[in-house]
Amino acid sequence: MFELAKNGVAIAIVAHALIGISLVWDKVLLQSPGTRNLYSYTFWLGAISVFGLLLIPFGYESPPVAVIALAFVAGFVHLVGIYFYYDALKRGEASESLAVMGGFSPVATGAIGYFLLSRQMSSGQLIGFALMTGGGFVMFFSENMHLKRLLPPMLLASGLLGLVNVLGKLVYNRTDFVSGYVWFTIGTFVAAVGMLARPSWRRQIFAESGQAKPRSRFWYFVNRFISGVGSFLVFYAISLAHPAIVDSIMGVRYAIIFIAAYLLTRLRPDWLKENFGGWQLVTKVAATSLVAAGLVIVGLEGKGTGGGSPTASMESRARSPHSLGEVRHQHDRNKARDAPGDVDRDEGPEADSDHTGEQRDDHLWRNPDGRAQRDHEQLALLPPGTELASLRDAGLELRASLRARLGEPAR
Repeated sequence: MFELAKNGVAIAIVAHALIGISLVWDKVLLQSPGTRNLYSYTFWLGAISVFGLLLIPFGYESPPVAVIALAFVAGFVHLVGIYFYYDALKRGEASESLAVMGGFSPVATGAIGYFLLSRQMSSGQLIGFALMTGGGFVMFFSENMHLKRLLPPMLLASGLLGLVNVLGKLVYNRTDFVSGYVWFTIGTFVAAVGMLARPSWRRQIFAESGQAKPRSRFWYFVNRFISGVGSFLVFYAISLAHPAIVDSIMGVRYAIIFIAAYLLTRLRPDWLKENFGGWQLVTKVAATSLVAAGLVIVGLEGKGTGGGSPTASMESRARSPHSLGEVRHQHDRNKARDAPGDVDRDEGPEADSDHTGEQRDDHLWRNPDGRAQRDHEQLALLPPGTELASLRDAGLELRASLRARLGEPAR
């Protein structure tokens, strides 16, 4: 169970399934009086994000100012993207809106991530990503939609939410998940409060909220809770896996929406009614198959790299024999062994290497030029493909070890 909680792909599947359920519910609510106003709907969605502050007791540590600013901006932009997404959801059918998002949003995330992220997808992940994104475009072409009406807000939503996914990954690469997510939710909350600055929006928000029946308000907040859990899990998955992979798993949302919309159309058409023709059924089944195939490939790829968690695989590489700390000790042993008469060989090879290593560590710590030369030698000993993130983590451990050995306070 613990391994599953560290698997970014598995977390993303659960997250998108919950959001899919929420989106069907949203579509029903957006057709009801009192909840159909987009400004009111978006405002309350952002306002309740303040509950993200409840995570503070669970490991929050204040990150650097630059990371705080990045997380805040990501949260702010997130609510703007959500507004355009719900705008498109209200204009068209639920399955149409997601069909556009399923194709364009992962592409936007992948393209932005290519320029901003240092860690890119592996070849296996790229194949899975292509299949899942291809499934999204098949969904897109299977719909008979009014492109001029639906496409502009969906493209804006895709681009903005893709940017948010990448910014979120940048934040979680620089701080822990709880600390980053707290500032993300603060940004979303501030964006919601900012909507009250415009008098016309403020009047609509509170007028629509007052007109809503208590039952409608209750189900709205129940649905917001489901959506909030799904959104939280999406960003947790992004902290574990590549954001483009997490976004491409959006096809799971489509499967949920497709099944739920079909059942509601047949059983409760007064709640939700959509068109399901023969050709659409065939293409939607084909699209779902592509998404499933992509999920299998990404899942198998993640299984071979630490459960789909780049963070976990990075940590395992930092602890591997090829980490910087191990290379340092091996380098000391080799030089102690090869040096003629520099050490007392009666103490044994282990004592020789440890004694020599301590002397050289002390000397190098006080000699910046010597440290630079040593770093160059250590890098030359590393096998091809060793990642710089692993070197950074191991280097921090080495620095702390040297400071402790010299009796200096850690920084």
